[in-house]
Amino acid sequence: MTLQNRIRELRARFQLTQQQLASKVGVTRQTIAAVEKGEYVPSLLLAMNICREFNMSVEEVFQLQGESE
Repeated sequence: MTLQNRIRELRARFQLTQQQLASKVGVTRQTIAAVEKGEYVPSLLLAMNICREFNMSVEEVFQLQGESE
């Protein structure tokens, strides 16, 4: 299973750079870049902080892929 997300799409919609989002949620720009690429799985706290910035639920931003259905 992999964790996919819509952070890049949502940043564009909200006109935020990686650095701006990182500053708002208290991490580095490199962390946001790694999460967007799927190279880093965020902690629950970080995921919730990201979702709060977009005023969306965790399920609307993050999805598990590869689950047997």
